[in-house]
Amino acid sequence: MASKEDILSKYRANIREKFDMPDLSDIQAISYPDPLLQFMNMTKSVGGNAIEVEKGRNINELIKELYPDAKEIASNLPEITIATRNPDEVGRAHDLNGTDVGVIRGMFGVAENGCIWIPQQMKEKAVCFISENLVILLPKSQIVNNMHEAYKRIEFNDYGYGTFISGPSKTADIAQVLVMGAQAARSATVLLLEE
Repeated sequence: MASKEDILSKYRANIREKFDMPDLSDIQAISYPDPLLQFMNMTKSVGGNAIEVEKGRNINELIKELYPDAKEIASNLPEITIATRNPDEVGRAHDLNGTDVGVIRGMFGVAENGCIWIPQQMKEKAVCFISENLVILLPKSQIVNNMHEAYKRIEFNDYGYGTFISGPSKTADIAQVLVMGAQAARSATVLLLEE
């Protein structure tokens, strides 16, 4: 089997005409008078929930109120004291199976489509996808207007992985019936925090 570099070098050798990258500096991308309000509306329109949290509100109590039947809560965030599983301490990703609520931190949100940039911040990133319900903590001051602004802010840490998450997992591929939680979380709640 050829290595990735062998394959890419064959492609490069057969490029007949090259084009410069377009100048994207003067794109007039969409912007909003109130990006936070737009983000909250988009989050709801994609099936998620966005809640503004008052300063000083106990996050652990709020999560318990939102998910009163949750028995297994996974998080490596120091402020989440109700966590029963830590994705940094499990032996393998499979050990997170059965997680009722995963609590993670988002870096910034995008008003245009309600998505949130989540760089991998834990050993087992499966918590972002295997949890039945996902809670994303996001500073409400960290909302950008559009994906053009978002791509300029993307940073990776030592794990070298990150993803945009927008609402719960959903698909309508099977018989054109909308199914929630088909590939990941059944629900996604964004807690918008004061800094």
